[in-house]
Amino acid sequence: MLYAILCYNDEAAVEAWPKEKDDAVIARRRQVTDALAVNGKLGPVLRLMPTTAATTVRYGKEPLVLDGPFAETKEQLLGLYVIDCASLEEAIETAKRIGGNEDRGTFEIRPLRYCNAGALALENLSA
Repeated sequence: MLYAILCYNDEAAVEAWPKEKDDAVIARRRQVTDALAVNGKLGPVLRLMPTTAATTVRYGKEPLVLDGPFAETKEQLLGLYVIDCASLEEAIETAKRIGGNEDRGTFEIRPLRYCNAGALALENLSA
């Protein structure tokens, strides 16, 4: 079954990390994702641009387009992993390994349901 591991953290705190810390976090997480990739269990891994780049469409009588995220929260959605696991327990263990010994943040795990593969070429996404 496919699962999404959604990564939440305080965006301002993460954006303030020195490059060395950010590189170290990514390198540690890459150890886990590389192993998943070798076993054919890793889908897209995406890091979202900052919430200041977000646009929200809120529905009502007429759609309302707003700058920024709609929700005011202490933690923001910063990125996600798509993984293939045999069970929720395996997905939980994977999220624990990805998070390692981080001092803050949250990983939300959600099962995915196939809707449409789409035609977007992921290689066109900028790094």
